[in-house]
Amino acid sequence: MSLDPFTLPDWFDYGATFLFAIAGTLLALRKDYDIVGVCTVAFAGSVGGGLLRDGLFLQQGPPSITTNGNYLILILLGALIGIAFQQLMPRLQLLIDIVDALCLGAYAVVGCDKAILAGMALPAVVLVGIVNAVGGGILRDILIREEPLIFRPGQFYVAVALVGCLTFVILSSFSSINHFEAGLFTIFITFTLRALAIRFNWQTSSLAYRPPKVAAHSNDS
Repeated sequence: MSLDPFTLPDWFDYGATFLFAIAGTLLALRKDYDIVGVCTVAFAGSVGGGLLRDGLFLQQGPPSITTNGNYLILILLGALIGIAFQQLMPRLQLLIDIVDALCLGAYAVVGCDKAILAGMALPAVVLVGIVNAVGGGILRDILIREEPLIFRPGQFYVAVALVGCLTFVILSSFSSINHFEAGLFTIFITFTLRALAIRFNWQTSSLAYRPPKVAAHSNDS
């Protein structure tokens, strides 16, 4: 097994941060937030997963977004552009959906890879990968006082991230291919599954037990 780390190209990481900051901004604007609220939601939605990964699990020094000022600049720029052009931003929804599908796998891989290199047990590696992939959305929804979207029945999302994490862990830990090749294959698999879930509306369902309704019988007089 190769322990060479999997790293995303800077242009991909920066571009995803910028677009997710815009997406968070639009959500905050629909809540009528001011500039502080907008920037906070944009920050959480774009880099929240990395903050949870580094702060809760890895604890290997300051989170990466605080050691590279480019992230904060891009988040602020995304928030300002989202505010200035909010009427035109809905046209970017398809692009945001495509980038989100790519990032779901990419950030799952990054989280798993960092956890493996930190010496974590494989179940914990999968957990860190999922948190890195979807944690930003959870923080964003909590900040705007909404039930996290991923907790409710809906299109496959966390399930796709789980498949991606398991794929990467199996390939990188039990095969001869290196982490970079395993990461690329995982991103392809997760992007494909997420695209199919959107296309065919594959959804999860509630696990709550609902007793069958008993039809009411009217009494004839």
